[in-house]
Parts: sequence; structure tokens; C-alpha cells
Amino acid sequence: MAHDTADALQSMAEETRRSVAPVVAPRKPTTGPSRLSTLVTAVVGLGLGFALTSSFIRVPSRAGSSETGTTTRNAVERVGKLPVMGYNSKFFPWNAYHCNINETVLFETAELVKSLGLADVGYTYVNVDDCYSLKERNEVGDIVADPTRFPNGMRALTDKIHGLGLKAGIYSDAGWFTCAMYPGSFQNEERDVKLFREEWGFDLLKYDNCAGGFFLYPQTLTHHVIYTVPFDKLTHENIYGRYQRMSDAIAAQAQNSGNAPLELALCEWGREQPWLWARRLGTSWRTTGDITPTWASVASIIDQNSFISWASDFYGHGDMDMLEVGNGNLTYEEAKTHFTVWALLKSPLLIGTHLADASDETLSILKNTEIIAINQDPVVGTALTPFRWGLNVCLFLLRPTVVWLTKAYAQPNWTPNATYPAQYWSGESQNGTVFMAINTLSTPSTLSFNLTESPWIRAGRQYSIRDLWSHTHNGTAIRSITVHDVPAHGVVALLLQDAGDEPEETEPPCAVAEWCVHRNGTFIPWE
Repeated sequence: MAHDTADALQSMAEETRRSVAPVVAPRKPTTGPSRLSTLVTAVVGLGLGFALTSSFIRVPSRAGSSETGTTTRNAVERVGKLPVMGYNSKFFPWNAYHCNINETVLFETAELVKSLGLADVGYTYVNVDDCYSLKERNEVGDIVADPTRFPNGMRALTDKIHGLGLKAGIYSDAGWFTCAMYPGSFQNEERDVKLFREEWGFDLLKYDNCAGGFFLYPQTLTHHVIYTVPFDKLTHENIYGRYQRMSDAIAAQAQNSGNAPLELALCEWGREQPWLWARRLGTSWRTTGDITPTWASVASIIDQNSFISWASDFYGHGDMDMLEVGNGNLTYEEAKTHFTVWALLKSPLLIGTHLADASDETLSILKNTEIIAINQDPVVGTALTPFRWGLNVCLFLLRPTVVWLTKAYAQPNWTPNATYPAQYWSGESQNGTVFMAINTLSTPSTLSFNLTESPWIRAGRQYSIRDLWSHTHNGTAIRSITVHDVPAHGVVALLLQDAGDEPEETEPPCAVAEWCVHRNGTFIPWE
């Protein structure tokens, strides 16, 4: 069944790419918790054998009316079917290099991507983030790479990266300035695309959203400086309009040159619901503000994405921001959960830690090929979505002792909570149904769910189980799975494959008492 459904979804995705219709709003799951007895308690099992692949496909060409917002993007070949994997030098101070980048650092990082085996499991991009240029354009209007940081020029850097069998990404901004106040690309889109693609040889463009509103100096996080691109009668542009300008410039450059275009990664932090429109312009879109290497940040981003993960599919991926695995004070279990959620929600996977100092533990997380295989599935492009939000936490004040107690209780589905996000998720893959369960509590917990709470599970069937972290086969599940002692902020990731009809003696005959009716019209007793 999973294979048939996957084929159907892929066919639907092809039809969507030929369509100019806007993205359809999400439908809430119709399945809910069922009152099934736990007949089999299991934990996980079955081999994966995925081939990690990437591919080029036709991308819509961008001829169309900017007034109506429609596009026909059918004349440009591009990359971007699967989420990007690689390394990013990102500018903010909680990632590896902040603004301290140069050609030596970036090429050494590219060599580490190769030597540590990261390229072998799919990490193929090395991306240059902010701070690489001079503060002013040159006399003809071009961005100039900082000659101190890049004495051999950008082309020499990309040639070296390409020589390792990797790809190279560059950074710019939809405003007049980048987030670190270097030149942005607004009103210079065509010039900059030609520079980035033809002269410098980059394959991907991360396109930021600073200087289009307020900017927080990262040194203090207190001073608000306004460098606003007007969105009034002076330019007739909003965020969408500024990103469309760059998308049009990329499409035109590709058509004129006959080469594949820059892959465009939009970074407007989810400000104008990019999950509704960004796939018209590029292949990924940031869904939230910037991540920090803390559990609070990871949990908040999971919460925000629980309502929009439905939007990701081939050629359009919700970007949950770069990976903080190996950074900050994340525990091993928290880092595993962070990586698992990002991968299974089909986010781009961009490493942001110092690879020269990466521990074996960090590398073991980043190189989990069974988790990566779901992210890079060439047959099913959709992400996992929640089927039950699970636990929330409420604080009660007891008087007169004035002692705070914490009580866990079932939280209504579709309820945002930045501290305790959705716990139970499922989705399709080419090899079966994927389940993910997150312990959002700060103590070990038991996680349990009924299989048919997921829309991708057939009733009356049993399923073999594979644990995507222990890499073990863990028996067969009938109707439900319970996992004990899941560590604080830990995760369970399982691949289930249909193993035939459940045993005849399995009871009760129906999931719920209401309308448990035999085909002859008689109600069946249910306990």
C-alpha cells in the first residue's frame, strides 16, 4: 500500500509542478486517538537499503504576471528536488565562524566534509554566508570579494570546492544591505546573479531578508537600526516582490546562458507565510527566526513547524534553519532529536559546527544514514506531520505553602506550545510508514500510540518495526506501540512495513465501540 500511495503522490507532485495554481491550505487530520487495547508492545525493526540520490528536474519557468503573482516556470532546468545537505558558515555568533571567514577556512572545511565521510552520506554543499565582501560595490556596481579574506578570488575558491566533487553556495540579501551591513542585492538582482553564477561559479544562493525592516545588532541584541526598503509607491514591493525580483533574475540568467540556474534558498524567517508562495520562486524557505544551540530554541521551532510541515514536497522545502548539532549545551539526546526532526520534516540539513573539533558523538548523529535516507527519499517528498500533540504541562500554585507543582495532561490537538510541541508524528516513505515520537519532558517518559492514529496505516494489519537510531529490527507491532524510558528531550524514530493480516484472535473487533457493525447490520459487542 505504501508503495502505491507513494507512486500516486509522486504523480500528483508532477501535476502540481505543471500547475500555476497557488498552494492549497492544509487540512487538519481527521484521525484522532482511538481507544484500542495495547495488544502488542514493541520498540523497533527492518533494514533500509536506501540509495541516497539527488537529481535535476524541470522547474517551472518564471514567465508570468507579477501583478497576479502567477508563474509558469516551464523553460528553466534546475536542481532542487531534494533538500540541500552541506555546510554553512552562517554569520550569527552562535554558529561556527560568525564573520571570521576566509578562503582558507572555507576550503579546509570542504576538505573535512570529504575526509570525515560527510560527503559520502549526502552533504555536498559548502556555503559562504555573510561578511565575504567589501562594504561598498566597485565603480561599475559589482559586489567585490574582500581581497584580504579571499586573495585568490571567489572563482578560485569555487573551483577548489568543485574539484572535491562538492558544490558551493553564496549569500546575499533582498534589501540594500545584508544582515552584517554588506551590500545587498535589491535593485542589482540581474548584475549579482551574473556575478555569482557565471563569474564566481556558485551553485546556490541563500537570500536573506535584512535591511527590509528592523535589524538587531548581534553584538548587543538591543539596538534597533532601521534600513528599510520602501514598500510604498516608491518601489511597489513587499517581501514577496523583492524575492520575485531575484527569482526572475535567476531564471533569466539560466535561460540566456543555457546553464542550470542558481538554486534559490529564501530566508525571510516565515514573516509572510512563505509556505504558501515560496515554491513559486525557489526551492526552500525559512519557516522561523534564527535557531540557537539550546533546547528551548529547538522546541520552539518544532512547535512552529508542526502547523506547516504539510507544505514541504519535492522542489519546495521548509527550512528550519541550520543544524546546531555539536554547538552550545545541547545534550546528546537533544541533538539527536534536533537532527531527527529536521531530517524527517524534510528541512535542508546544513551543518554549522567546527568540523575540525567535531566529536565522534556529533559525527554519529550527522551521519545516521537511515535518518538521512528519509530526508533524501527520491520517491516520497512529503514531510512528517503530527497526528497527536500529546502532553502539555501546566503549573499549579498550592496555598498556603506556595509550592509550584508540575502536572502533565493531554493537550488538545492543533494547540501551539513553544515549550512542549507536538509529540507524535507520521509520514510516508518509499519503504514504509515512518513514526516519530518526542519526549518533550525533562525526565524520562513512556511514549505510546495506536498505529491507526496515522493516516498511512491500514487497519487489520500487523507491521514489522525498525529503529532508525539503534539500527535494529524489533519485532512486529499489532495495533499499538509503546516505548519505555525515552530519555528527557529524546526521540524515537521507527520505520514500519506491512507484515500481513493481524492474527484472527486479535480483539476487540473494532477500534471504537460506536458503529462497530457487522456487514449483516447487527452491532458487535465491544468491551
